[in-house]
Amino acid sequence: MADEDSPLPDDEALEAGPPSIDMFGAAPAPATSDGSAAYTVIARKYRPKTFDDLYGQEAMVRTLRNAFATKRIAHAFMLTGVRGVGKTTTARLLARALNYESDTIHEPTLDLSVEGVHCASIIEGRNMDVLELDAASRTKVDEMRELLDGVRYAPVSARYKVYIIDEVHMLSTQSFNALLKTLEEPPPHAKFIFATTEIRKVPVTILSRTQRFDLRRVEPEVIVKNLEMISEAEGARVEADGLMLIARAAEGSVRDAQSMLDQAIVQAEPGQTVTAASIRDMLGLADRAQTIGLFEQLMKGEAGPAIETFRTLYGYGASPDQVMLDLMDHCHGASVAKAIGPQALVMPKEQAGRLAAVGAAVSAGTLSRLWQLMLKAYEEVRRAPDAAAAADMAIIRLAYAADLPGPEEALKRLQSGEPASPGASQGGPSGPGGGPTGGGGAVASGGGTTVARGFAAPKPQASSEPVAKLETFEDMMALIEKRRDIALKLDVERYVRPISFRPGAIEYEAAPGAPANLAQRLVARLKDWTGERWLIAAQGGGGAESLWEKQKREQREVRAEVEQDPFVQAVMKTFPGTEILGVRTIAQPEATPETAAPAEDDNDEDED
Repeated sequence: MADEDSPLPDDEALEAGPPSIDMFGAAPAPATSDGSAAYTVIARKYRPKTFDDLYGQEAMVRTLRNAFATKRIAHAFMLTGVRGVGKTTTARLLARALNYESDTIHEPTLDLSVEGVHCASIIEGRNMDVLELDAASRTKVDEMRELLDGVRYAPVSARYKVYIIDEVHMLSTQSFNALLKTLEEPPPHAKFIFATTEIRKVPVTILSRTQRFDLRRVEPEVIVKNLEMISEAEGARVEADGLMLIARAAEGSVRDAQSMLDQAIVQAEPGQTVTAASIRDMLGLADRAQTIGLFEQLMKGEAGPAIETFRTLYGYGASPDQVMLDLMDHCHGASVAKAIGPQALVMPKEQAGRLAAVGAAVSAGTLSRLWQLMLKAYEEVRRAPDAAAAADMAIIRLAYAADLPGPEEALKRLQSGEPASPGASQGGPSGPGGGPTGGGGAVASGGGTTVARGFAAPKPQASSEPVAKLETFEDMMALIEKRRDIALKLDVERYVRPISFRPGAIEYEAAPGAPANLAQRLVARLKDWTGERWLIAAQGGGGAESLWEKQKREQREVRAEVEQDPFVQAVMKTFPGTEILGVRTIAQPEATPETAAPAEDDNDEDED
């Protein structure tokens, strides 16, 4: 019976219905003491309201939609995945879908576009038949038994009594055991929805009684679309590169990305554009283009310039461990580009092209060894008392290791009598017994042979052929022709549109139909011929004419000039149907004294 001081609501209040909910499921922000609306963070304000709003979980939504359509709805669901991918949101949407009811729909459905009778109360957490709790606060078995005592009672107003248990892996072993029987044979009106980030900690006896859904990490491109939509709705302008930085830093978590966007929006004055540089500073990230440059220097074995680049990044605020993570990311990207192609990299085309060039210049074994070294270097930098000094030492080690040959190549060099390392000295000081010093006695000399770990070979002889030095693109073409690599020469002439050329690095635009392995072939040949590492990158545009295109253009110009010649036009007019099949330039023979004298005699005879 109602209290006299609490009158029953009138008809207008009953017709008003539940409080309004915005399009993403967030209730209006509560008012502050001064009457203004309290600020709601983006992650809560834009929480998905329907299954169509879930980003990156299409497979799960499709399975649930088919299950609801065929009336094959499980009694228990297990949602697992990393933080911020929508586990709790999906659990709440499932609770709404199970208890959905409207004027026209009286059965469970995943179509939540129209607000149902119980939707508002479930969203606001005040529905008596939907119990949402955190397992960390109910770890004791007595609390679990108390909770399960209410399962046998029918729901008050909704169709099902739904239990949402978040972070279920936090339950104790006794609590899991108490849950087993109820979970195996629950009453028909009870549904369980579990969410966890540590699926391995959940007993297999629990997993076998539930229908499991693994929520996948959301791809950066999908997160960027979500951030663009939110930025537009919030009236904020954020550079596209900045949104990509946030999406990468979120590591597949939509909630993390939205929280970082919330912080990034206030990095600029109202009405101004939030730049990628300010977001990079906010996240403590290094400039990706500069870290790729650092990676290129390491792959060339340039320890000094690499340390200077790192110290520049460190001075701008980049943490040493983050720089090492970026280097690991670049090593992974170069390996993937080598195996699949630059199109597999999720980054700007210019950066993908640079990493693909590095991958083409070195072997897969070298990249694999550097990956292992970077993993070790990252742990050292994290544990070191002076992270910057540890990063310096790691960079020196990586630069030295990048220039070393692999075990197979070193073995071949030792067998052929060449130094195992490109930087090994062939005329260094001698140690005891006439052998070269260094290497801990691994190499010894005697009897006209060089012995290394049991392999004997003749002493290396100095090569009589000078190492080629290439300064221009024409020098490279001359070297290819000199080496008589006809197939490579034809491919370079036809498909390489030069962009820039400098010793050790070439950028070009690939003409249509270019072989996929052209850059790899060119890198391998130039390394063999010059003894240096080359970085050759294919860009998407901006190249000049290829030599073949230049030749064809010049032929067309000569042909056009010949067609405009008055004599040629007169001939074609006199003989209708005449066609110019080709234009050839005939070199004029030079006159010699022997050929000039008879000509004078002939002229004299004519005069007589």
